[in-house]
Amino acid sequence: MATPTPPAPTPYGTPDAPRLTVRGEAHLEVDPEIARITITVTARGKDRRHTLDDLTHRNTTTLDLVKSYGDAIERLETGHFSLTPELAQRGRGERIRTYHGSVTLTAELNDFTALGELTSRLADLDLTSVDGPWWTLRPDSPVHTQARKQAVKEAVQRARAYADALDTTLAALIELADLDADTPQPYPPAPGNRMRSMAFAGTPDDTPPTLDLEPQRQEIHAAVNARFTMTPPRL
Repeated sequence: MATPTPPAPTPYGTPDAPRLTVRGEAHLEVDPEIARITITVTARGKDRRHTLDDLTHRNTTTLDLVKSYGDAIERLETGHFSLTPELAQRGRGERIRTYHGSVTLTAELNDFTALGELTSRLADLDLTSVDGPWWTLRPDSPVHTQARKQAVKEAVQRARAYADALDTTLAALIELADLDADTPQPYPPAPGNRMRSMAFAGTPDDTPPTLDLEPQRQEIHAAVNARFTMTPPRL
């Protein structure tokens, strides 16, 4: 004799175990923890080797400047590199008119006072452009945990309020779902305030003014769905 199949649980609960579903959310506004800037160093010349040597020198100068800020720099990476010939548009045959070289660097800083000074000094270098800053939090920032905890507490408080309205109490937690679990955030997250500056001239004895950069406050959101069973109320 086949064993009888137990009935599938109803998604809406039963009279003996009413089910309650609520949503909990948390919104925090906090200061950023790091700022990211992108630095593009370029060189141009009619000779390939001369252009490459010039680009190498400018890249080394830029790296030395960024590294001089020590612990304020959390990350420094080299991205795109290119050395491209530009062909003359007139004349017979293919004739190279000039060479264009570029190196892209990405720097992340945790000291925003140093950020303003470094950005000004980088923008004062010849054939160097600076993009950013992009403000963000670290992926493992405790602020994310704080937001999640607040979202869960808000869900429990809302569920208790509904139960109190029925003059009953919560019995058990059935499910807790993070609504952001299927949509991971990219890192570096999130575009923030952006500054772009470019400089093609400047003398070594002329110190550029320090940019006063105001960090952009970060908005953190967390949301959960929570399902509970309640003690059957007397209606």
